[in-house]
Amino acid sequence: MKLRSFFYVLAAGVSMLLLVAAGGFFWLTSHSPLTLLRETAVVQPTAAMFVPKQAPVMVSLLVNPDRLAAFQQLATRPGNRRRALAQFKELENSLLSNLDLDYQRDIQPWVGNEITLAVTSLDIDRNRENAAQPGYLVAFTTKDPQAARESLQLFYSRQAIAGTTDLVFEQYKGVNLIYRRPIPGLAVSTDSSASNSTSETLTSAIVGDRFVLFTNHPKVLRDAINNVQVGNLSLADEPEYQQMLQSFTEPRIGLSFVNLPALAAWISNQPLPVRNSFEASQTLTFAFSLDRQGLLAQAAVLGSKSSAENRTPILSQPVDALDYIPAQSALAIAGTDLNQLWHQFTAGLASENTLKVLIDQAIATWQSRWGIQLPQDIFSWVQGEYALSLLPRPDSMNPDWIFVAQKRDTDAVAAIDHLDATAKKRGLSVGQLNLGEYPITAWTKLVTAQALASKTDRLVSLKAQVDGVHASVGNYEIFTTSLEAMDEALKGLNHSLLKSDRFEYAIAPLPRDNDGYLYLDWEKSQAFIERQLPIVRVVELIGKPLFDHLRSLSISSYGIDKGVQRSKLFFQLADHPSG
Repeated sequence: MKLRSFFYVLAAGVSMLLLVAAGGFFWLTSHSPLTLLRETAVVQPTAAMFVPKQAPVMVSLLVNPDRLAAFQQLATRPGNRRRALAQFKELENSLLSNLDLDYQRDIQPWVGNEITLAVTSLDIDRNRENAAQPGYLVAFTTKDPQAARESLQLFYSRQAIAGTTDLVFEQYKGVNLIYRRPIPGLAVSTDSSASNSTSETLTSAIVGDRFVLFTNHPKVLRDAINNVQVGNLSLADEPEYQQMLQSFTEPRIGLSFVNLPALAAWISNQPLPVRNSFEASQTLTFAFSLDRQGLLAQAAVLGSKSSAENRTPILSQPVDALDYIPAQSALAIAGTDLNQLWHQFTAGLASENTLKVLIDQAIATWQSRWGIQLPQDIFSWVQGEYALSLLPRPDSMNPDWIFVAQKRDTDAVAAIDHLDATAKKRGLSVGQLNLGEYPITAWTKLVTAQALASKTDRLVSLKAQVDGVHASVGNYEIFTTSLEAMDEALKGLNHSLLKSDRFEYAIAPLPRDNDGYLYLDWEKSQAFIERQLPIVRVVELIGKPLFDHLRSLSISSYGIDKGVQRSKLFFQLADHPSG
């Protein structure tokens, strides 16, 4: 049995349970007086006491799965109930099949209102000379500890009858640990060093008649017990983590915690830098709640310096630069003062080498294509509104880009002239022409279009290849990667993303007062994003039930409250799986 696969499937299951709750929320609240999940109390994940404060990831479902299952049956339209029930049964089977567990028989009688999954470390033994083996922890709260105890006894009895592994019963700091190991003879031990192998070994324990814990190695479970019994080791003991939790005041059905350096190290297959303290500025905490059209996530992060800073949002409505972003855009980012945003971003990356390398690589790719220095040549003068768009092309796998920037002073005009001069230095022709009623500037070069050959002569056809286009419209400068994209940008208000119902629905659940938007049309952008960021395929695999139904993702930040930076993410979901 591959325990890693089990924990991946469990993570997918948590996302599926969130999806189940969100999928029919609009129908239920429109057709029934029930407000099932809106009445949920503001609760915190109690199992955080077992999770180390340096843990890469923790995800908690704060609602009983049976409650969500019942909610699904009420929420699902009659015509879709059979398919929805099949999805839920498939989820149950996939979660537990590798462990020879049956949900209704082994879990349902005792499971409580919390399921917490955590990656506790990137390498259990922290030995770089052998293969890295992450540590995994799953904690269930229990409403009936006796039923939980009986279920575990029956589970291990079935394993013993199978005769494939032997059981080890270990007493560790007052907690009974049970795990299997592939050696002959039944061993009973009270020595914490009885098993020093980092091979995956399913380990379980009931702690305090309140929690049922599963880990993929005895050491992971011992460490979890230490986190509770020794002060200041667990995530729950960290004051800054508690400060981030206090910023979430709305009811929620789930919560997650992400350590960004650990996540970046995992993605880049690099060892995690050793830290002796909790770095709150390098972590994100999310609280999940339901919306009529999908799933809403509140995000909180502390600043790099602990303070009681307060900052109100800059904007009270979407920026007018979005008027030049086409409605069919796959990606749109909009806000104000790109220069300040860049400085804040780079300051946050100054102490984090792994993330900085990833960002620097992305910036270098752009700079090599255009022959410019983005911070100096672009970011420095964009101190007003800006909007960036990715526009799909029907004739190419590579989309067009549109960038709109507000010109506030003569520095902007000089910077644009400098871009034209840079294009000339790169061997491009810089010329003016009209596109409809608008004068535009095009950066072009002559390329071979087609060779017409015969036995006696050869004719070569040349054409002007457009490398970039820009145009001034009012107090905005529009940059695009093709004439076709510029034509779409200049079509005006009636065809803009700002007037699109799809965009309006996507940002409706987000605060109106904010610092800008990021909007992602998943159907239009999925293929491009997967090509550019292969790690996204792994994320899709883990969160498959969510991504199968994802229509769009929208993100907005909305100021700082008592030192906590706040943002919201909205996952708009479709009734039927995409694709």
